[in-house]
Amino acid sequence: MAMTDIYNTSKEKVGEIDLQDSIFGVNVDSHLLHDVVRMQLAKRRRGTACTKTRAEVRGSSAKPYRQKGTGRARAGNRRSPVWRGGGTVFGPKPRDYGFKLTKKVRKQGLRMALSARQSEDNILVIDKFQLDEIKTGKFVDIMDKLEIENGLIVVSDHDDKLERSSRNVPGYKVLPVAGINVYDILLHKKLIIVQPGLNKIEERLQP
Repeated sequence: MAMTDIYNTSKEKVGEIDLQDSIFGVNVDSHLLHDVVRMQLAKRRRGTACTKTRAEVRGSSAKPYRQKGTGRARAGNRRSPVWRGGGTVFGPKPRDYGFKLTKKVRKQGLRMALSARQSEDNILVIDKFQLDEIKTGKFVDIMDKLEIENGLIVVSDHDDKLERSSRNVPGYKVLPVAGINVYDILLHKKLIIVQPGLNKIEERLQP
């Protein structure tokens, strides 16, 4: 097991804790991480782009002029894709871009993302992170003391005061343990884990 220090919000060491090698010390497979991130981003795509085919576009279905004798190319109706204002051929339609990966792969992806941050020494464990009021300035002061400019803060459960204090500060995000994901872990340079949340992570990701 890897021993790591526990700090308070003033970045004073208050203890030590062991990080499980089965969660924070696994070999990192970049291809697996890529697949998990691609799955997450695909699920976020709205897929609402929509074009009208010749059957849906507005216009008469009458033949615009006679078949022969005009010197022009033959035409069936004004909704033809070759006419201005006509339908679109093979245009996008609403669709779901999401695809699935097995639960085992998703859990392993989380372990690898956490291990990657640990190997870079970019995990900071703090004993508690509580704000008495919703105050962005206090949140910024704490981040300055911790010397963190870009970070994902993982708490055990939803913390409304902390989430609302941090939401207008670029570069930071607060997530409960239930919401942690590979994309956000890799997106932020530092991973700040509140100690009760660390215990829940280890329970959730036990092999």
